[in-house]
Amino acid sequence: MDEVPGFIAVETGDDGGLPLAVAWTLRDGRIKHTLIQPDDDWLNEELVSLGGYSLEELNSIGVSPLDVIRELENDHFSETLYTAGVGDDEAALSRLFDTYGLDPFVELAPAETLYAALDPGDWSRARGELFGELGLEPLRPEHEVEVMLLLHQRLGLPD
Repeated sequence: MDEVPGFIAVETGDDGGLPLAVAWTLRDGRIKHTLIQPDDDWLNEELVSLGGYSLEELNSIGVSPLDVIRELENDHFSETLYTAGVGDDEAALSRLFDTYGLDPFVELAPAETLYAALDPGDWSRARGELFGELGLEPLRPEHEVEVMLLLHQRLGLPD
């Protein structure tokens, strides 16, 4: 397989809440996915939402925010990653980096910008159709990244 663009998605609690899970593509097309252990400072905030996860689940299965940052750095340092929800994903990643006083080393861009030949809205429609076709959930980051990857394969290489 040719090298694929870096796609990323972050699952958060309600309304820009805590980063709960993250997924991104590797250059060979594989998908890396993990739950994120919430930082203690995040849990002290009012109205913390853990989405569909329990605190025990996140702490036992998830990895620390610092480990997420290290893995992302190993895979995509100083790269542009493409996302279906730039604002939400950017806010969630900023929260990870801010926890350690770090500046983000990746830039996010809308995935549809990879396909200049598409009319506005075509990418979003195709994405929605693919979710339905595959029976996947848009709020799960590993599903979001899988759909962006498959859609990229269907649309061919960017212009």
